[in-house]
Amino acid sequence: MRVTAAGRRGGTAGGNSVPAMNRYLASALTLVGVPAGLAITGGSLDTIMTMTLAAWLAVLALFAPRWPRAVLVLSVLVIAGMRGSSLVDSGWVWPATAAFVAVVLAGHLRTAMIVGGTALAYGFAWDGYVADGHGGDWTLAHVGGETLWLAAVLAATTAYRNTIRWQSEVAHRLEQDEHERELDARRRRAEERVGIARDLHDVVSHTLAVVGVHLNVALDSFDSDPDEARSSLRLAQEVRGRAMTDLKSLVDVLREGAAPAIGEPADGLDGLERLAEQVRSAGLAVSLNEFGERALVPAPVATAVYRVVQESLTNTVRHAGASRVAVTVRYAPASVVVDVQDNGTAGATVIDGNGIAGMRERVATLGGALTAGPGKGGFAVLATIPFAA
Repeated sequence: MRVTAAGRRGGTAGGNSVPAMNRYLASALTLVGVPAGLAITGGSLDTIMTMTLAAWLAVLALFAPRWPRAVLVLSVLVIAGMRGSSLVDSGWVWPATAAFVAVVLAGHLRTAMIVGGTALAYGFAWDGYVADGHGGDWTLAHVGGETLWLAAVLAATTAYRNTIRWQSEVAHRLEQDEHERELDARRRRAEERVGIARDLHDVVSHTLAVVGVHLNVALDSFDSDPDEARSSLRLAQEVRGRAMTDLKSLVDVLREGAAPAIGEPADGLDGLERLAEQVRSAGLAVSLNEFGERALVPAPVATAVYRVVQESLTNTVRHAGASRVAVTVRYAPASVVVDVQDNGTAGATVIDGNGIAGMRERVATLGGALTAGPGKGGFAVLATIPFAA
């Protein structure tokens, strides 16, 4: 099937694009079917006239996809002319089946019904009251049979057209959904980059402030206490080195375009207690336990820890139906382990939504790993984030 201008016009009328009838196939079937139908129904009075009718209708069928209504009217008139001239002795609408199909596919069902009904009414009057040798039973049998045939053709073609339209609508909606998902993903990436830019701003401003303090101390004590000045300069150098590492991590995230989900600027490790307090205010018992020394944890790792805890607590409040949750953070010399366990309901299948995916991407960006799933009596999130000692 190929979509022609008639097919597109039909799609416009019906609201969706519907493939037009294959004109070559319709023409071939008409050329073969008309003589066969006339022979079966006893309407073939002369072979030459039968083939002439078949040839005319086959030629008209070639133009049916482009001018469906005109071809239908001409086809019915040709049939009526041949019947009225007693050149064939059966058929009022069925020889023009291809034309009826083309009209319905083009979205003109009412036209097909009007033309078909008019032709059948004319045929009933002609066979019943004008033509010689046909009785009432013959007329009812032939015209009634054609009526059933036309009704079946129109119904089947309409059903086919509606199916195609429905499939086209479903495909169109899927394309729209895919487009919306793509736009949503782009918007999230833009928001994520803005969030990382905030983190980068925090690192830079914090570093400049600390270095500035140490430089002022060194400047003030340069003459009076050279040892203190050297110590301050050494501390400033160390802060600068850590800041360079932090900035490199953030810039790498931006360059790779794999930034995880980020909302408001993260507070780092200092904001963990406030997160716990916010969740407690929602009626959930939260215990926060930290082990080890967190002073040497780089800013990107601290931000990742904050985000993992934040998203885990958010998921617990929204989805778990839990009454308590335990947050454990262990600081090792070269890594941080975050363990969040609640006592809520955990399904057998974990849906890796945007929140879990965002946590996993952020942790993976820093070279770590995150798992989320059913734990001991509830849902558990476990993240391990390495950093240089």
